[in-house]
Amino acid sequence: MRLLFAYSFRNLLTRRLTTFLTASGMALVVFAFASIVMLAEGLQKTLVDTGSYDNVVVIRRGAGTEVQSGVDRDQAAVVETGPEAAVGNDSRRLVAKELVVLINLQKKGSNSPSNVVIRGISETSLALRPQVTMLLGRMPRPGLTEIMVGQSVAERFKNAGLGSRLVFAQRSWTVVGIFDAGSTGFSSEIWGDVDQLMQAFRRQVYSAVIFKLRESSRFLEAKTRIEKDPRLTLEAKRETTYYLDQSAALAKFLRILGTSLTIVFSIGAVVGAMITMYAAVANRTAEIGTLRALGFKRSTILTAFLIESLVLGLIGGSAGLFFASFLQFFTVSTTNFQTFSELAFSFALSAEIIYKAMGFSLFMGFAGGALPALRASRINIIEALREA
Repeated sequence: MRLLFAYSFRNLLTRRLTTFLTASGMALVVFAFASIVMLAEGLQKTLVDTGSYDNVVVIRRGAGTEVQSGVDRDQAAVVETGPEAAVGNDSRRLVAKELVVLINLQKKGSNSPSNVVIRGISETSLALRPQVTMLLGRMPRPGLTEIMVGQSVAERFKNAGLGSRLVFAQRSWTVVGIFDAGSTGFSSEIWGDVDQLMQAFRRQVYSAVIFKLRESSRFLEAKTRIEKDPRLTLEAKRETTYYLDQSAALAKFLRILGTSLTIVFSIGAVVGAMITMYAAVANRTAEIGTLRALGFKRSTILTAFLIESLVLGLIGGSAGLFFASFLQFFTVSTTNFQTFSELAFSFALSAEIIYKAMGFSLFMGFAGGALPALRASRINIIEALREA
């Protein structure tokens, strides 16, 4: 077996140019596959990380998102007084009644318009989101037309820097703070006082009520109480589940797109590998005849050529993943299909993506080398030796 590997590697090194070109084709296919799947993974990771497992999001039944939801004040009060809600150090319940609406802002550079989430927050909103920290400035004061913007918004949109003024809902709002929410969806939002925003947008109802569980195990109890209460037309989800649902449609679309493109591109890579291996068989007919005359079995010849093609796939897959890994340093933005708002996120490489990409590259190597390897194993010894 060691001789078999040595023989295969020697032949690949002898044909450096064809080896490089064939492996490069496979690397491009793996790069395309990995980059699109990393995009979907990054989107999902960003939205899932936005939520906290111990937080519960309560929205109107069937709404799907906070943007489409409406929770009136009486219903919000019922949810707020539930026994499952945790209590903070200041003896206040960790419950936030929030408003979520969309506004249109212009991007820097391109001047193209895009929807941005405006979130009206309560005094306890930050206590529910420990991942949010102030970078510059301060929190908006209740009762004033002040806002703070996520870092992604400040970087990507006009008039969103500290001290700037944004005009929406027929009012002028001063940016008094810039916050960092890490790699979460909150970084793509603008926050302000919920009461001021409700007045400005002429809203009579909240979009959602968010609360932290006193004990994580009491989620089903809270969900049952809220959804079975005849006074309420609401549904409750863990915050992580809620944001996972937000990413489902777009992430599925990206994964289907990535798989479809990869299948199309891989056909060319497999054909390239097959041509390379057929050429290797043709150039080494006499060599194969000598090996057979020395006692090497057909199965040994078949295995040797399959090893060569699999090594080509391994080299191509490794190279494609290596270059795809650098995409993690880039941030992109897209429209969330669920909320129709802009969301900034980074590519994410996971162990699942690595083994899928490597498995696919090895499959391309096998598919490209199977027929040539079979051809090599069936070469007649006498005819091969005549060419020696």
